[in-house]
Amino acid sequence: MKDQSGKGKKISRRGMLPLLGSGLLIPFLGFGKTDAPETPAVAEDEEYQTLLKPDGTTVKVKVSTLKNSKVIKKNISNSSFLDWLNKKF
Repeated sequence: MKDQSGKGKKISRRGMLPLLGSGLLIPFLGFGKTDAPETPAVAEDEEYQTLLKPDGTTVKVKVSTLKNSKVIKKNISNSSFLDWLNKKF
């Protein structure tokens, strides 16, 4: 009789398929995931304010940008605002 111990036993091609298949499933189990926190490219909690451009279109601007901006003229009259818009009244 032949020796049936584990030393002389060869793995056949049919026995290799389950090993190969289970090896391909490892990425789906999540072993490669890292615990590093993800940083979003754009912070969604920033507030925006809608402003008017001279051509009459609106623009969304970050509130933090407005706080850091330099104000040239604070209180302007209606007529100077209309002149800035190139509107005649």
